[in-house]
Amino acid sequence: MPTTRPGAGRARDRPTDAQRRRVWCVFVAVGAIIALAGCRVPVPQGQAPGDRAIADRVAQYGPAARARLAPFFAAARVAYPPDRFVLVVFKLERELDLLASCSGGRLTFIRSYPIQGMSGTLGPKLREGDRQVPEGIYSIVYLNPKSVAHVSLALSYPNDYDRAHAAEDGRHALGGDIMIHGGSTSIGCVAIGDEAAEELFVLAADAGWEDAVVVLSPVDFRRHGLPVDFRAPAPWVDDVYVGLRAELARLPAGPLIPEGIGGVRR
Repeated sequence: MPTTRPGAGRARDRPTDAQRRRVWCVFVAVGAIIALAGCRVPVPQGQAPGDRAIADRVAQYGPAARARLAPFFAAARVAYPPDRFVLVVFKLERELDLLASCSGGRLTFIRSYPIQGMSGTLGPKLREGDRQVPEGIYSIVYLNPKSVAHVSLALSYPNDYDRAHAAEDGRHALGGDIMIHGGSTSIGCVAIGDEAAEELFVLAADAGWEDAVVVLSPVDFRRHGLPVDFRAPAPWVDDVYVGLRAELARLPAGPLIPEGIGGVRR
């Protein structure tokens, strides 16, 4: 029977310095991928407003987030928390607008946020991995209090309209887990920075996200059209834009920033 020097087997199993370095590089690379696509971390859907993790985040970020929102709601003469709210994302302008109303009143522009990270180009999302942010009218399906991109709001992509046109085109694997989240980078989602994400997260928890509407538009059709070189990837996209134009026409716009002046509409 062959003999083995005590500890020799364990020595052979022990990773070398080179192996440890390779493992560390893989770990760092995976971490970077997760950070960029943090909105894709799965969270059980159907969370209730009383979910303990959500309540913990609201307790943590709520006082500061409400204090930051208060002057904007006061200036708009809308009580906080509002009865309902709408979020409008404009890809070309890289801007997210918050609208709200109270006591059954008309929606009022509250404020806008700069979009800090968003991949893709103008045009709808067609399939998983195309890096596109969807375009259309969506709802919020749950809040993610444990997102690796701080906190986030999950959107209802793909909706019935997306699925119907995918079936018509013969497309499969439409992707999902589209979120509005913190941080400054994103692939297929909308990153608005940590403080802005806290404000929308707390607002959604305070006001209730079940009836909220999220409009994702390539441009602000109330102010200008699509770039002259834009080409729709499918004929049905024109119908999507007809619907978005009609929806935006019903929504109040914020003050226009003079051309050449940077900043955010307040």
